[in-house]
Amino acid sequence: MTDPKTLFLDAFAACPLVAVLRGLTPAESEDVGDALVGAGFTMLEVPLNSPDPYESIAKLVRRHGDKALVGAGTVLTVEQVGLVAAAGGKLVVSPNSDPAVIAATVAAGMVSLPGYFTPSEGFAALAAGAHGLKLFPAEGASPAFLKAQRAVLPKETKVLAVGGITPEVMPQWRAAGADGFGLGSNLYRAGKPAAEVAAEATRFVAAVHAL
Repeated sequence: MTDPKTLFLDAFAACPLVAVLRGLTPAESEDVGDALVGAGFTMLEVPLNSPDPYESIAKLVRRHGDKALVGAGTVLTVEQVGLVAAAGGKLVVSPNSDPAVIAATVAAGMVSLPGYFTPSEGFAALAAGAHGLKLFPAEGASPAFLKAQRAVLPKETKVLAVGGITPEVMPQWRAAGADGFGLGSNLYRAGKPAAEVAAEATRFVAAVHAL
C-alpha cells in the first residue's frame, strides 16, 4: 500500500487544488465527482457537516478512488477519523490543529491536512505528523501574513491557502508562498449543477497551472 505522504505528494503534483464539497449529497456525488476529476482535480473533500457525508465519500471512492485522493473535511474527533477510514477515505482535513486527530489520521494510513493560522499551530501540527498545512481562513489573513510565516515554516511543507480563493487572487498568494489552494463556495455550492461545477473547475485548474 502506498504511504500517505507519497499519495499526497503525487496528487498535489498533478493538481495542487482541494475541492471542498460542503453540502454535497450522495445523490449528486458521482456527477459532481465526474465534473471535478474530468477537469483535472486530484483531491476531493466532503465536509462532515454535509448530508450523509460518509456515503458520499464511499461513492466517490468507488468511482474515483484510483484517480483522486478522496476524503473528509471538518474532521474534529478521533472517532470521525475512524469513520472516514471505514468509508474508504484517504484524506482528512480539519479547520483546526488537534494533535490527537492528526495522530489518528496518520496511524490509519491517511493523509492529514489540518488547519492552522499561527506559526505555533503550524509547528505543533507538523510535530504531530501532518503531511501539509491549510492556512484557514485565508480571507482573514493576507499574502503578506503567509510570506512572513514561510520564512520560518519548513521549506518542504506544502501550505494551502483556503478561504475566499478565486483564480484572480491565486498569483499573489503563490508569490507569498502558497503551494496550493482549497476551494469552497467559489467552486461548489450545495445543489450547483454538475455542468456549472465543471466550468468553474476548468477555470481554476487552468489558473493554477498558469502560475
